[in-house]
Amino acid sequence: MDILQDESSRGQAVHTDNALEDGDGDHQPPIPEPVASSPPRQSQRAQPKTFLTGPPLTSCRHVDNYEKLNRIEEGAYGVVYRARDKQTGEIVALKKLKLENEKNGFPVTSLREIHTLLLAKHPNIVNVKEIVVTPSMKGIFIVMEFVEHDLKSLMGTMSSPFLQSETKTLMLQLISAVACLHQNWIVHRDLKTSNLLMNNAGQMKVADFGLARRFGSPLGHMTQLVVTLWYRAPELLLGAKEYSTAIDMWSIGCIFGELVNKEPLLAGRGEFDQLKRIFQLLGTPTERNWPGMAKLPGLKTFNFVTQPHNNLRSRFPYLTENGLNLMNRLLCYDPEKRITADEALRHPYFTEPPLPKDPSLFPTFPSKNAGEKRKVYETTPSAPKAAHGEDDGPGLFDVAGVESTGGFRLRI
Repeated sequence: MDILQDESSRGQAVHTDNALEDGDGDHQPPIPEPVASSPPRQSQRAQPKTFLTGPPLTSCRHVDNYEKLNRIEEGAYGVVYRARDKQTGEIVALKKLKLENEKNGFPVTSLREIHTLLLAKHPNIVNVKEIVVTPSMKGIFIVMEFVEHDLKSLMGTMSSPFLQSETKTLMLQLISAVACLHQNWIVHRDLKTSNLLMNNAGQMKVADFGLARRFGSPLGHMTQLVVTLWYRAPELLLGAKEYSTAIDMWSIGCIFGELVNKEPLLAGRGEFDQLKRIFQLLGTPTERNWPGMAKLPGLKTFNFVTQPHNNLRSRFPYLTENGLNLMNRLLCYDPEKRITADEALRHPYFTEPPLPKDPSLFPTFPSKNAGEKRKVYETTPSAPKAAHGEDDGPGLFDVAGVESTGGFRLRI
């Protein structure tokens, strides 16, 4: 099985094959260019024949080239293992695709994932190395770079939130990766902390592209049942038939709040409860701050009590004014006015003190994915822990203690 990529299509508004789309739009076949009535004039001398050449075609390697070390996790579409390349000794993540219940051939979610990862190369997007198969060709595996942690599990073991300087670094990495996706006409549609990986070099990797898809201009209709509930934008919850890359930016706003307070920002128990929590936090939307919302079908189903106040400041008392402004712009009700990834990268929040921390200065933690057990180290003396991830400004280097997570934290 071979995967070829047309580099000339990058950054253009194109509609991909039906196998990679939701299938709810009509696709017209391309109109062939007119053929000249007579061939162009040739020189009297015989012209040498030319042949088109392309990338070499090679068969997929067998999965036997990898040694499985331990199982990392199992999801709806595959099982992920930590494995070692027997030839090079490199540690990788091996994702076995679930094909047992597939009736229509290769799963479309896996096609989307492979297609997206081959198209969007970025330091903060997980890298696909190759596709391998079993000798019988009944098992198909995606070989990806191994990353030690997922952000959700990692924060669950931390005794305090990330520092503000660390939060800024992680946010910049996330927004930069999403900007790359959007520039390549790709919408992720499932950004959440459990789909963000982080290595022990302080580098974040966006993963899990099973719901990602290419889009064009005009956008057209796409399926509404996307994005995990806690990170789902209000236009999706209210049944919008068309949406844009703005749904990814709303998810980033929810992740921002989770990084700052080390807890989910909007942990609803259903769609009605999720909308209720959004309105309680940001105030009930109106036609003034969200033109056209009255036409959304969900408003005919749900009946909400009017709450006119934005309560973000009380939820994030330690966040700077610039930080609060960025969060408000990420969580803007009107998708047309919601901040874009390119705009967010230039937001003044990232240039005010404390500045983003160098990733190499991030603490290191035992890797759950590698089967490492948590260690507790004694440190003498221990500096006070920062409250709610707040830095206390530039100063001398000091060790803020090794927290119960077993990670060393160097504060600047």
